[in-house]
Amino acid sequence: MPSSHSSLVTAMTTSVGIMEGLDSVLFVVVLFYGILTIRDALGVRRSAGVQAQWLNQLRVELYQRYGITLKPVKEVHGHTPAEVFVGVLLGFFIALGICSL
Repeated sequence: MPSSHSSLVTAMTTSVGIMEGLDSVLFVVVLFYGILTIRDALGVRRSAGVQAQWLNQLRVELYQRYGITLKPVKEVHGHTPAEVFVGVLLGFFIALGICSL
């Protein structure tokens, strides 16, 4: 499933670039906001999901060895690089289509 966050910020950045120009201050702000959002979708959420998986595995081992009961941690699964890339492409081409109308 493509990253909807990546699609949205790419479409927004592309639209602002077309309408306001690539040398506008608004474009630079939106561009960096987009980069931050894509980085979050790609790396931070995925890393948190992997860490949560390890913590849940540790929870099971603690229960099996010592009988300690802990609540499971929610596993957030982030996006793969391919999902983010497809989201960026979708956002770019959708914005091109809408802005050319």
